[in-house]
Amino acid sequence: MGLVPDFDTLTAAYALTRRSTVRTPLLDSPALAELTGASRVWVKAENLQKAGSFKIRGAIWRLAQLSATERAEGVIAYSSGNFAQGLAAAGKAAGVPVTIVMPIDAPDLKRCATEAFGARVILSDHGDRPREEVASALARDMAAKEGLTLLHPFDDPAIVAGQAGVALETLEQLSEVGGHVDVVACPVGGGGLIGGLALAVRHAMPMADIFAVEPEGYDGMGRSCAAGHVTRVASGTPTICDALQATQPGAAPFAAAYQAGLRGVTVCDRDVRAALTFAFERLKLVLEPSGAVALAAALSGALPVTGRDVLIIASGGNIALQDFRLLTAPERD
Repeated sequence: MGLVPDFDTLTAAYALTRRSTVRTPLLDSPALAELTGASRVWVKAENLQKAGSFKIRGAIWRLAQLSATERAEGVIAYSSGNFAQGLAAAGKAAGVPVTIVMPIDAPDLKRCATEAFGARVILSDHGDRPREEVASALARDMAAKEGLTLLHPFDDPAIVAGQAGVALETLEQLSEVGGHVDVVACPVGGGGLIGGLALAVRHAMPMADIFAVEPEGYDGMGRSCAAGHVTRVASGTPTICDALQATQPGAAPFAAAYQAGLRGVTVCDRDVRAALTFAFERLKLVLEPSGAVALAAALSGALPVTGRDVLIIASGGNIALQDFRLLTAPERD
């Protein structure tokens, strides 16, 4: 497989992973359409997926590519939480030992959930350095020393292919109700989800506009697609979107996203907080900040949705109750 998986690979991955994943709801939200001026808005609730996010889809497909020896010796990856949980859950189901290197400031809820699936969690202390870079370096060192197979959380064509199941499943659901979309908005960190999703959507709907939504200061995918090459952002900007702090997209996700012709938009933390509240009150969904950025982009007016049919990906919902309360509390002057 090259950097960009072909459509046959996407469908093969979905045929396998759908046996072990939840068919998450595709919600039609008239309230969201009215607020944004869109003709119709669909929300794909991947926060209701096993392990709380879309990540298990790519993890299942990636583990299926391992040799018998690799499966027996185990795998290692770095993650701030959602890929960790998805890989741990997939590894437990497949009988593959999983080690996760996790930044020391990753949410406790995500660490505990990863350990609950049976994974070994090693914490990395990054200090003033980008936390994903420190965690990835430690994972590489441990892989070499312990004979583990190193899995990248997003920069892997197999991960891209597995995550495309989000789009393929959504397209099935739209077909069942005679729906279509003109605009697709998806949260982006390293790009594994948007890479697979963009390829699947572009194959089915050549004229759809596809947007990568990133937190301000971490818009590596948007900048990369505009520049035509992988671009690194030098950001220390604080953000509540803990899972979207990659400093640049992976080569494989970028190649897929660029081929699909996506564009980038950014959202601020205030917009994300408003999206968390809207999702809870109007959609009855509990989202984590990183899972709500596409919704935030629609609500804030960052997307060109007027009079159009829109698909919003709600990618994850792994958040502790006390954190959710703080993030959705009314702001005081």
